[in-house]
Amino acid sequence: MKKLILYIAGVFLFVGCANGQSSGKFASLPKAKTGEAVATFGGGCFWSMSEAMSELKGVNKVVSGYAGGNTKNPTYQEVSSQNTNHAETVQIYYDPTVISYDKLAEAFFFAHDPTTLNRQGPDEGTDYRSIAFYRTPEEKNTLLATIKKVNESKHYINPIVTQVVPFAAFYPAETYHQGYYRTHSDNPYIEQVSVPKVMKFRKAMAADLRPEFKK
Repeated sequence: MKKLILYIAGVFLFVGCANGQSSGKFASLPKAKTGEAVATFGGGCFWSMSEAMSELKGVNKVVSGYAGGNTKNPTYQEVSSQNTNHAETVQIYYDPTVISYDKLAEAFFFAHDPTTLNRQGPDEGTDYRSIAFYRTPEEKNTLLATIKKVNESKHYINPIVTQVVPFAAFYPAETYHQGYYRTHSDNPYIEQVSVPKVMKFRKAMAADLRPEFKK
């Protein structure tokens, strides 16, 4: 049994998010439109996080990228080396008249496991840490209140370890990583790791999904 577990773990690591390739071309960073708000979260591999958050009503666009570190315009390889202190992150452009920041914060904590320190499933390292960025004191209070609420609900056995930090900068990832979940649906990592996470997310956030994702 131990050998079987080690074998399975090895397979996951081989097809893990860290083994993604980069095209070298970076995605552009859109400016928020009139009446649009922006939120930034990091919860492990951005392939599944991007898909999950994009399925919510009121979310107009999700960009995969890097935040939380000091290196400007980092590459995927640099972030994966864990020398930049950046985390894989998603930046969400949304309509606050349709979905609130409070609801986005709640969705974020259901889109990944916020109780594992510097790890999400087979992906390990500070670049996969759970981290939430706030732009205002109100957003900080919302994040702390949501953490308290989720902890008290016992949705997770262990307490949340998410970092709550002020937003500084967000750098878009390479175009290869944008919308990866849908464009690489046959990737073993997507099939074995990302899809189960998105399915759990849909169940937890069923009332807030776009109609096409309510199955």
